[in-house]
Amino acid sequence: MPAVTVYLSSSAGQPAYVEAVEALAREIAARQLTLIYGGAHRGLMGKLADAALGAGAKVIGVIPQALVDFEVAHRGLTELHVVDNMHQRKALLFDLADAFVVCPGGFGTLEEAFEVLVGIQLRYHDKPVVFLRSEEHTS
Repeated sequence: MPAVTVYLSSSAGQPAYVEAVEALAREIAARQLTLIYGGAHRGLMGKLADAALGAGAKVIGVIPQALVDFEVAHRGLTELHVVDNMHQRKALLFDLADAFVVCPGGFGTLEEAFEVLVGIQLRYHDKPVVFLRSEEHTS
């Protein structure tokens, strides 16, 4: 089953971001793709995982032991890979993926996005990368 790694924030995010992430999760499930993500239960990560699981998708999390120790890990996933550090996390998120989606996030999300983009530029891989754009509209 093809797998999509989604990079995104573990913080709550704006309501429009939550809606976009939950819609993405439902689309991943509808296309019978496996969701790969950072393994947290909180913030946008948790919303993504819960929506994907609720829609019937297989969801695999990858999280460093230090974050498991902080009780951040999502315990209801199809699979949870606990690794030693962030470098191993990034490597496994990459290795498991057939494609990538970059959602709203912070410095970590940007760093992960740039790494996969540089990999394309250097011809290390040709996996597709998609940036999800969502805006908060106010009247």
